[in-house]
Amino acid sequence: MTQAECAALEEAKKADSFPDTFAAPQGTAGEKSSAHFAIPAASLVLAACGGGGTDDNPISSVLAPTVQVAKPATDGEAARFILKASLAATEPEIADIRSVGYVAWLDKQMDIPISQTGVAWLSSRGYDQVTADEFYHRDSLADYMAWNQLITTPDPVRKRLAYALSQFFVVSTNGIEITWRSNAMAAYWDVLNRHALGNFRQLLEDVTLNPAMGVYLSTLDNRKEDTRTGRVPDENYAREVMQLFTIGLNELNNDGTRKTGTTGQPIETYTSSDVSNLARVFTGYSYDYSNLVRTPSVRFPSQLVEPVESVIRPMTSDTTRWSRPQTSSEHSMLEKTFLGTTIPANTDAPTSMKLALDTLFNHPNVGPFFSKQMIQRLVTSNPSAAYVDRVAKIFNNNGAGVRGDLRAVFKAILLDDEATNAAGLTSPTFGKVREPVLRFIQWARNFGATSRTGNWTIANLANPGTSLGQSPLRAPSVFNFYRPGYVPANTAIATNALVAPEFQIVTAVSVAGYINFMASTIGSVNGVNNDVKATYTRELAIVSNTAALLNRLSLLLSGNQLTDTTKATIKAALDATTVTDTSALADKERRVYLATLLVFASPDYLVQK
Repeated sequence: MTQAECAALEEAKKADSFPDTFAAPQGTAGEKSSAHFAIPAASLVLAACGGGGTDDNPISSVLAPTVQVAKPATDGEAARFILKASLAATEPEIADIRSVGYVAWLDKQMDIPISQTGVAWLSSRGYDQVTADEFYHRDSLADYMAWNQLITTPDPVRKRLAYALSQFFVVSTNGIEITWRSNAMAAYWDVLNRHALGNFRQLLEDVTLNPAMGVYLSTLDNRKEDTRTGRVPDENYAREVMQLFTIGLNELNNDGTRKTGTTGQPIETYTSSDVSNLARVFTGYSYDYSNLVRTPSVRFPSQLVEPVESVIRPMTSDTTRWSRPQTSSEHSMLEKTFLGTTIPANTDAPTSMKLALDTLFNHPNVGPFFSKQMIQRLVTSNPSAAYVDRVAKIFNNNGAGVRGDLRAVFKAILLDDEATNAAGLTSPTFGKVREPVLRFIQWARNFGATSRTGNWTIANLANPGTSLGQSPLRAPSVFNFYRPGYVPANTAIATNALVAPEFQIVTAVSVAGYINFMASTIGSVNGVNNDVKATYTRELAIVSNTAALLNRLSLLLSGNQLTDTTKATIKAALDATTVTDTSALADKERRVYLATLLVFASPDYLVQK
């Protein structure tokens, strides 16, 4: 921008007359929407002129001081923000965020400590014990653990972010066919949960050394080359840690757009040589068995069961700590040259890994590559390049010279004007499909679901014909349930060069399966799997007033995104049967069940804005 333009903008800001570039359209359900982030938007523009922040302190251009007091003007705006940042909107949280403002509420939520880990929950149920039940062979316990963590724990913002990370650093229970597989998956979930608000570099290291990842992508017991047999190190993790976990396939600008060569073609980030050399880094690691012993099986005492701790501890390159200790290393001592970095020959395993992960972490692609996908998971499938750039700058430098600060990154994503401004409500290119998993968690959290047994026996719900078509920690491959660049063919989305990741699991089968599953879940007498059942206490209290019931459901489930037309259609269906305060409980319940199901099935709800 020119000096004159910058001066004019500065004067406009001083006069509190900065033009609102995000015009606030009329809200839904009679609400008056407000462009509550107009002042931070001004700060962002002024930052381009050198005001409101510098390249050395980029966070100030996103989280300007004025945003500290920004508060939602309506309950709908509050709920809309919460539904991006958390797992469910509740009336107390809506009141709280309207009182203290966006940043204070988000900070308070992020400060909530982890109450119970997945590993600890399995242990509390006795699922880490060698008994006749043979829990060590069961993979369903990983499902119970995941649903319990996502539905019951008191830190839903952290859990929402950990779940987003689980779709980026994918490990699937489907591919962990080992003893104590559920406990191994719980330990992996705990890594994501523990570092969701920490640093990307430490998260990357703990993911790399986690046994579940080691099994899933073949680093566990990955051995060095052997010239006698022609064996070479397995390249699986080396390829995926670049392609999926850090830098992607093509060189990127900081705004997430591809860099191009002299003839306009994308520039590849790595070569086959980079993969084969990096694969040498991830050799020589196995389970840590130090001070552990096997336990005889109860049913077959002659068979020994592996110690559960071995799948929970990080893998080790110390061969004296292995299940079968040895004195010689299985780590490749060859020179390792990749991505412009050379690790000298005869460098040990821990040092090689540190140097390799540092190289990946500091690659300029990581900020935009990671940031864009987290925006897609939390806010919108098609963020603008400017939005990606703002968040990537925070990844590169949190304002205090720290790279990879995930707390700062997630705050930048959630507090950005593009994420919060009311313009998104009417923009045809803004928003995302609500994932089936998140819809189910909303149902459980909003309607007081509890587990009769305390075991939360909700199994794998990934079958599209009979359940959700998606389940946490159950992706069909390392590419998650859907690719970030997925484009549904022969659609307006494709015509307009947009992407819609979640549409990869939207089919005729999955749509019918979802509706049937939710109908059964919402109105079940015995609950999901005869165990998990909601109470609908607040809804039953207002059931005779269909308008009040729909307003409550619209607010809490969709952030008041239900249009008047949709609400009128649902109301007509509800009013077809008279229900009064003196009606039988069964009649009241049927109305609540129908109202809830129709909201969960409505397009207004299914697309998060």
